[in-house]
Amino acid sequence: MITMGILVNSSTKVLVQGITGRVGSFMTKMMIDYGTKIVAGTTPGKGGGYVHGVPVYNTIYEAVKEQGPIDASVVFVPASIADDAIYEAIDNGIKVIVAITEGIPLHSEIRFINYARTKGVVIVGPNTPGILTVNECNISIMPAFLFKRGSIGIVSRSGTLTFEVAAALAKHGYGVSTAIGIGGDLITGLDFIETYEMFLRDEHTEGIVLIGEIGGDAEERFANYYAKLEPKNKKPVIAILAGKTAPPGKRMGHAGAIISMGMGDYRSKRESLEKVGIPVAETPSQVPLLIERVLGK
Repeated sequence: MITMGILVNSSTKVLVQGITGRVGSFMTKMMIDYGTKIVAGTTPGKGGGYVHGVPVYNTIYEAVKEQGPIDASVVFVPASIADDAIYEAIDNGIKVIVAITEGIPLHSEIRFINYARTKGVVIVGPNTPGILTVNECNISIMPAFLFKRGSIGIVSRSGTLTFEVAAALAKHGYGVSTAIGIGGDLITGLDFIETYEMFLRDEHTEGIVLIGEIGGDAEERFANYYAKLEPKNKKPVIAILAGKTAPPGKRMGHAGAIISMGMGDYRSKRESLEKVGIPVAETPSQVPLLIERVLGK
């Protein structure tokens, strides 16, 4: 099988933080069943046991000492201690950290994301459905059966809409290279621009679906960036936005999905994207039609 995808692939060695918890244990089984190479898990005080055949350690230090270098971790620990878990992963040489946990305090997110950057560590999230390189590595809570392998990259702020888009693409014969949820909080480890640049370097991705939502200015910043790229340095992008009917001033779901004083609303985001030549789908079912158009197929 040809290895593909961004950030993770079939050779990625994964550690589960909070593996003995109800969610951590359940998702570990799903990830293993998909073929993800989970080599260890941690829960302080629970070391020495096994979860679905995966050895459990008290600390990441112990896991690395026995298993060797570990490439990625996925965080299934409560928000009150998630920052400690993330610092532990960074300090033990893990280079990709998928922070599923939601509700982490904003000031904590700012600190550990800045610290991760100084160490060359990529944080996916927080408050993310995770990352899935189709048929290779699933470090996520995504319903992986909806994703068909192919050449379309997905970068998203909305978990549910990601699943709907994947299903719509598959129905029309398109597949996904990697799907990545950058997270729904105000502060995230990755943004649309950084993720798009990863897809530009991935030879197996030929087009990208950007899934945005109301709140913040991430989509507008991407539009400004995209407009400045030379055509030879671009891959085709189409977008879809959640929150079209959301009332101003009301938070809708994610911490980042709030519009205020005319900033971050659906109209401004759509206009910014369309102005620079990025088509915006009204519904998930329109996504494959726009992909077909921008790819010229």
